[in-house]
Amino acid sequence: MLPGKPKSKHRSGCPVSISLEAFGDRWSLLIIRDLMVRGYRTFKEFEQSGEGIATNILADRLRNLQASGIITTEADPVDRRKRNYRLTEKGIDLAPVLLELLVWGARHEDTGAPCATIEELAKNREAVLAEVRRRWRDRDATPFLPPFQNRGGGGESR
Repeated sequence: MLPGKPKSKHRSGCPVSISLEAFGDRWSLLIIRDLMVRGYRTFKEFEQSGEGIATNILADRLRNLQASGIITTEADPVDRRKRNYRLTEKGIDLAPVLLELLVWGARHEDTGAPCATIEELAKNREAVLAEVRRRWRDRDATPFLPPFQNRGGGGESR
């Protein structure tokens, strides 16, 4: 370390390691997914997503994502007392990462994602990413993808 230079808060200088420190746990990635493709905006929507996240963990991950600059909060346009979560530019830049995780998971694991849907997303990556970014830019909360069913038939898949 150079004299006078502040000590890094990261374990290493590796971009993958630093990225995983910001958003690499499953709950953070699922929150990002829900903001990006399901149109979720509120604590209650995340809590009721079917993933089974405890409220204390949800609150912690939302705080961490906000501190990392991946999400922000803004007043609800209807009830200004309520806060909605929203991806930042930094957060929406994770769209290609989430798309590749979706495609990879559906190809290599037993998921509730329909194969035809996933293959269509994979074939049209650029159009999919453009649409996800458009919805973010226009604040369009219409779900891009429906929840996938667990292979056992109940709830959403993880």
